[in-house]
Amino acid sequence: MAVSLLSFLLFSFFNLQVVNGIEIYSMKIDSKVTSRFAHNIITSRAVNRGNVHKEVVFDVELPKTAFITNFSMTIDGVTYPGTIKEKEVAKKQYEKAVSKGQTAGLVKASGRKTEKFTVSVNIEAASKVTFELTYEELLKRQFGKYEMFIKVKPKQLVKDFEIEVNIFEPQGITALEAEGTFITNDLQNIIKKTFSEKKGHISFKPTLDQQRTCANCSQSLLDGDFTVKYDVKRTTPDNLQIVNGYFVHFFAPTNLPNLPKNVIFIIDISGSMSGREIEQTREALLKILDDIKGDDFFNFILFGSEVHTWKETLIKATPENLDEARKFVRGIDTEGLTNLHGGIMRGIDMLNAAHEGNLVPKRSASIIIMLTDGQPNVGISNPQDIQTHVKKAIEGKYPLYNLGFGYGVDYNFLEKMALENKGLARRIYPDSDASLQLQGFYDEVSNPMLTDVELNYPENEISDLTKNSFKHFYDGSEIVVAGRFIDSNQNSLTVDVRGEGVSIDFFDLKETAKAFQEQQYIFGEYIERLWAYLTIEQLLEERIAATGEEKENLTAEALDLSLKYKFVTPLTSMVVTKPETYDNQDGIADKPIEGRDVFTVLLYLSIDGDPHFIISVPQKKDALCFNINENPGAVLNLINDPVTGITVNGELIGDKRVNSDAKIQNTYFGKLGIANKHLDLRLTVTPEKITIQNGNEKTGFTWLDSVTLQQEGLTLIINKEKSLVLKMGSGASFVIVLHQVWKKHPLHQDFLGLYALEREKLSEQTHGLLGQFFHPIDFTILEIHPGSDPKKPDATMIVKNNELTVTRGWQKDYRRDPKHGVDIPCWFVHNNGAGLIDGVHTDYIVSSLF
Repeated sequence: MAVSLLSFLLFSFFNLQVVNGIEIYSMKIDSKVTSRFAHNIITSRAVNRGNVHKEVVFDVELPKTAFITNFSMTIDGVTYPGTIKEKEVAKKQYEKAVSKGQTAGLVKASGRKTEKFTVSVNIEAASKVTFELTYEELLKRQFGKYEMFIKVKPKQLVKDFEIEVNIFEPQGITALEAEGTFITNDLQNIIKKTFSEKKGHISFKPTLDQQRTCANCSQSLLDGDFTVKYDVKRTTPDNLQIVNGYFVHFFAPTNLPNLPKNVIFIIDISGSMSGREIEQTREALLKILDDIKGDDFFNFILFGSEVHTWKETLIKATPENLDEARKFVRGIDTEGLTNLHGGIMRGIDMLNAAHEGNLVPKRSASIIIMLTDGQPNVGISNPQDIQTHVKKAIEGKYPLYNLGFGYGVDYNFLEKMALENKGLARRIYPDSDASLQLQGFYDEVSNPMLTDVELNYPENEISDLTKNSFKHFYDGSEIVVAGRFIDSNQNSLTVDVRGEGVSIDFFDLKETAKAFQEQQYIFGEYIERLWAYLTIEQLLEERIAATGEEKENLTAEALDLSLKYKFVTPLTSMVVTKPETYDNQDGIADKPIEGRDVFTVLLYLSIDGDPHFIISVPQKKDALCFNINENPGAVLNLINDPVTGITVNGELIGDKRVNSDAKIQNTYFGKLGIANKHLDLRLTVTPEKITIQNGNEKTGFTWLDSVTLQQEGLTLIINKEKSLVLKMGSGASFVIVLHQVWKKHPLHQDFLGLYALEREKLSEQTHGLLGQFFHPIDFTILEIHPGSDPKKPDATMIVKNNELTVTRGWQKDYRRDPKHGVDIPCWFVHNNGAGLIDGVHTDYIVSSLF
């Protein structure tokens, strides 16, 4: 077995954008890794050599598993540090800055393993600014290697450019290497690397001339991936370190044989998987079959509208059976809708039957791998019901791994169900390498060495222990447990490790570790911070599957640690404030959650005009749109969330007189009703007035008012004759835009537009003509071809298992310019959104505004 460690430090992609004469004269990445815990500082320095103030943007992509711990700006020698605050507190400060028109920055979802941190600042003439970003991450072991991946893209020549990595591993370093996709033969000699015993060092510092693409070119060669890899010594299966009352235990046995495994592959073959997705799935499964070992057992279950099995039971991976399986996989094709519940329950029942009937070895590891690209819509389709059935059927016996293909899946549902069953969820990105992503995941779990691993520590000596029991231990991975001593002066510890293997009932190890004396090397109290990092990470994971009081307690504990140790987590944000002489710009570092969109003003869901719907699909960098054609007086249910109690309905009005020549009459929203039944609160908005009814009390305003109103469960801001900003209950926000026409216009009337913000504040059960699109939606565009309008091509769109003809066009976004609007390019779905919306549009007609 390889003795090296893989853990991912993706501290990637930093770049400082340049606008009109801003010079970046220094860029440095300084990474210090101590016992798998990485402390990283990215420093960029820029100067405005012009005679007017100019804007510079600091832009860096960070690992999704990393927590920012500091961000500061130094302007003309004065440093303005960031402060960690509870998310809601930081958000109010951020919104205050934005409402004044000041620029701001935030962390937002970016790539597969990264999040993007962005902040902008105006630099006065002849002034300098330094950005310094610090973040920390526990490096995880995969495939037996540590790997530090740094994506380099400065976009211009930089006078002082340097990457420096210092590694300290108490176990000792056995090998160290560095490489880059952009490294030429000339640059190869610039990479300096040394290691001796416990310490390793890498540096890369090219001169200006060495950065050039050619002798007299101004373009930079530095554009690509820079990778550092190293191995560690493994003389014992575990390594225990104690520093100042805290300990960390790394466990990774190397001399055990792999266990036979029993794998059920549960594959979505619904219509939405057609085309490239099913082709990539077949390709990945064929490669996986090549890696299945002769003592393994396996089977395939396919689910569309119906559930199909390859074999009635798990079968052994003999050469003959593998050949037959390849023929089966090559013939997999798509059909029907998505009976996810039926597919996954069939797989669990089959695995249970195999164990009960002794069809598989007693000493073996069983796993379930489920792949889907959509949401359940046949049989039992309610996510909570599916989770309950699955958890009851598995009973903790085997881990469930849920793979979500693309962005149309309900990732939160997949993640919660996997975590409840000792597994994990992984998004498979719909790129050209999707089949490699699938195969790569299988490789991670294809070599189990132990099952039911427990690391036990004396209860009377230890408190605040992180997770210490694990369903499987896989070859090439590593188990990490941290805790603190009741007696902070204690400097030794006895550990009892147990796990079931191939030829032993348990793996029993007892070892006493002495206190580690080199704790000040690299950076401070790193083991205490490592314990805090690991604890917060696990609390946030447990919180996903928790409900009620348990969820509240986990949230409170994770928030307290995040604030105490200054980590930007999904519960906290970091705010950076510049002084008023620099426009008092505020930046906010915010950590998103996988599976949820991070909502900024660039992402929108709206209804406006006649009435047209615009649906932003950020992962596609595109939008969908459709119109609803109904008679004046019809009331449409736009948003309905039974959990938060929020409902939004809209009543249509028409032109002042009917156009007898038109087949379809113009209609607009003339009245909106927004209610929160939990708060007994109703808001009625027309182009003339705004009425609030709270129980039996009524309050009225007109559009001529400039009002800011705050009361329990309601924040309302009226921007005179322009818009109304509304936040209700859970924090869901809406903007209502007033459209005014010439009072003597012979045809048109004043009307309203609705824009939904912060859709993640509403529950997963939200529905309605607009609300159904608060959940992720995926679509594929094929066969773009000329349409009836030369400026608007037609195409075939695959969405929700439907094949639709759509037209490329534009719809107006009126938030910033209520009079003229801004054209938003989108794919227009005809016939009242048929095939895109659930059901038909008449299903959403309701009897009254409330």
